[in-house]
Amino acid sequence: LIPDTLIPDTLIPDTTDTNPTCYMNFRTLFLATILACSSATGLADTASDAALDVIKRFTGGRYQVAVSVQPSQDKTDQASYATADDGTLYVTATSPVAACRAFYDFVRRNRLGISSWTGNRLDMPQGALSHKSGTIESPFENRYYLNVVTYGYTMPYWDWERWEQELDWMALHGFDMPMATAATEAIAARVWRSLGLTDEEIAQYYSAPAHLPWMRMGNISAIDGPLPESWNKNQIALQHKILDRMHELGMKPICPAFAGFVPPALKRIYPDIELVETTWLEAFHNWMLSPGDPMFREIGSRFIREWEKEFGPADYYISDSFNEMEIPFPDHGDQRRYAMLAGFGENVYRSIADANPRATWVMQGWTFGHQHQIWDQKTLGSLLSRVPDDRMLILDLAVDYNKYDWNVDWNWEYYDGFCGKQWIYSVIPNMGGKTVMTGVPEFYANNRLLALNSPKKGRLVGYGTAPEGIENNEVIYELIADGAWTTDSIDLTAWLDNYTRCRYGASSPEMARYWEALQESAYNYLYAHPRFRWQLRPGIENICGVTAGEKFEEAARLLLEAADSLGESYLYQADLVEMTALTLGARMDSLLTLVDQAYERQDTAEAKNLQDRFFQTGLTVDSLLANHPCHRLDRWLDYARNAATTDAERRQYERNARRILTIWGPPVDDYSARVWSGLIADYYLPRWQRYFDSGRQISNDDQAAAELRWVETRGGIPSYENLPTDIVAACRAALRATEVSGGWKHSVEPE
Repeated sequence: LIPDTLIPDTLIPDTTDTNPTCYMNFRTLFLATILACSSATGLADTASDAALDVIKRFTGGRYQVAVSVQPSQDKTDQASYATADDGTLYVTATSPVAACRAFYDFVRRNRLGISSWTGNRLDMPQGALSHKSGTIESPFENRYYLNVVTYGYTMPYWDWERWEQELDWMALHGFDMPMATAATEAIAARVWRSLGLTDEEIAQYYSAPAHLPWMRMGNISAIDGPLPESWNKNQIALQHKILDRMHELGMKPICPAFAGFVPPALKRIYPDIELVETTWLEAFHNWMLSPGDPMFREIGSRFIREWEKEFGPADYYISDSFNEMEIPFPDHGDQRRYAMLAGFGENVYRSIADANPRATWVMQGWTFGHQHQIWDQKTLGSLLSRVPDDRMLILDLAVDYNKYDWNVDWNWEYYDGFCGKQWIYSVIPNMGGKTVMTGVPEFYANNRLLALNSPKKGRLVGYGTAPEGIENNEVIYELIADGAWTTDSIDLTAWLDNYTRCRYGASSPEMARYWEALQESAYNYLYAHPRFRWQLRPGIENICGVTAGEKFEEAARLLLEAADSLGESYLYQADLVEMTALTLGARMDSLLTLVDQAYERQDTAEAKNLQDRFFQTGLTVDSLLANHPCHRLDRWLDYARNAATTDAERRQYERNARRILTIWGPPVDDYSARVWSGLIADYYLPRWQRYFDSGRQISNDDQAAAELRWVETRGGIPSYENLPTDIVAACRAALRATEVSGGWKHSVEPE
């Protein structure tokens, strides 16, 4: 290494955790000497280079690391690392991702730092380390990441810079099988043109970008459309970068396949085809080509050929055709039901295999647990009956929901190892990108062992997570990632202590009690839809799940008390802002309850006083979150605007980005429920202001009209120019100023 004393100060990257961005963006990456070793020739091969590049971006290139990637005949990944006397860290691994994970294991075991959405921390001083060497091995052949709808709730408008950060996060955390569905519509458009559809017919069929995931599953069409051709062009370019990086890292991307959904204009060219109008949630529609129609396989194979002509062959293709929808012939006694499903499964598989015989059909298993009454053993068995076992992969998407929401048997046991097909154990810690804390750390730490040791596990080939929205609940995802790399039970108390030290650089006596209080409150149950009452339209029955109350308040106080030890840490400050905002959010719900009680007593003066406190607390939450790197509406809208190429597109994309956060149209309004700066002051609070200004008599139609106006508005987001320089003091003042007396009333998910 070139000594720091010989590097100009302007070139030394800042490796503290005080960088106020979601990811550390070093002003300059000074590329110190990094040795890449190949077992055969001593030259850096592509795989080693790819792993080293991830490590360099994380470290700023300041530390001496040598990587050797040596592929193995074993199906699972292993890696080892050791620190030499000269300080060089040598990493040997069976894949680039395993090498990145081994380096990250070295960092975490020595409590040197962390990679997170809120920000990175890294402090690697020269000197003694507790863990100079180590080995890791995953018991899983594949480590899966992302959800079909993450492309709508989190990443619809991401640019390459943000994608590169996420790919680095995946590699460091050891995920090697990501969903990769960007540019689906661009390839489909080529197929539609080859069949004779016009550009206008194609564009009018599609939704705007944030809603495309549900079009791919046949749930909707045309929301905020038409889809500009410039979008398709730019997505092609972006997807090339994404897939190139995935392949460099040895990842196994899951790419899109044809699921049967077609523009209705196809009937103009092929009048004899059978189209069925699909309905989702009684409000949204698409059009499905009958799987028995010869055109089904023809279109499916054309899609795969067009995809591979552009991006090269893929090993895994996802096709979902029954997402939260009914099956034709709903009577379980009707034999046509099973014959239809067998033919359907065969045709979907053949539509892929006709173009790529080596490819595997991937299918989400969400609907099997969610609609357990529809998908019994015979029904699923029929769908899979004509698909080769080694050419089918089922994502058992939501094991956590089997336990905490649906209360049904584990899918792998109910379906007897998924009928001999390959499958992946997966969890969904978040629906829609909601910010409120929820989940059970102990479950995410150790429930995977039930599947690994189950006599009915069948062909369990992977493990992972499929969050609908990310950049939230970071401790849960760190825990899930660690579970992919051990067959041992994780000691949660010790793990949380290590997490604290990795994240903040130190700990304090209060932190152990902080984690205990969270596990007795927010992290005591998984709620499907954790939202505060004030995030819903007034008058709508509150069936959300937010576990707050005294224990959550205690957790907030304990985290604040830890400021004496941790207050200089940027990540601590960000977490304190979030915890304070959520605590105040719970207090806002309590104030609404007290307002209701005051009106019941006909104490109008007290009711209005409490209303004022409610709005002031909401504005305090909003202004505090302006200090957070991720929980901000302006950041979200900037991504949307920057993805546009014309002013008309900027208007369209901003409208679409606003809609996905707020109003889909009944019955899924307020699904995403972000506790974000800008969204609170500009959307949630004005809705309650209209309610109170009307004497609590405003109609739902009037509220709906106002909500739509907000979706269609440009700009107007509050700007905070004088943000506090002392975050700890600001949070302390906010918690003191907004205390609520009179008891706690909190929303809890119904039994």
